[in-house]
Amino acid sequence: MTNQFTIITALQEPLDAPVDSIVSRTVYHGDGLRIVLFAFAPGQELTEHTSTHEAIIHVLEGEGLITLGAERVDACAGTLIRMAPNLPHSVQAHTPLRMLLTMIGR
Repeated sequence: MTNQFTIITALQEPLDAPVDSIVSRTVYHGDGLRIVLFAFAPGQELTEHTSTHEAIIHVLEGEGLITLGAERVDACAGTLIRMAPNLPHSVQAHTPLRMLLTMIGR
């Protein structure tokens, strides 16, 4: 019998970024799907980059600025963004920020 579900409890565990840092933890990596939890200290930034995967950003806590190509989004808890592959994007935290990044595809 194959495994038909996976329970992920990582969101119940603390993940805080020390001052002036960003911390990430892969919470799931399976066939065609990878989920990474990020914690940003205020003022920290993932500079502009691209990915060959379709992706979803889900802001869990805090506030920040997410740049998607030429668009700028003021993001807060509950913001959910789908990104097409190869879209230039960046994330800057205004407050302590926690987000999930889900990458879809091989």
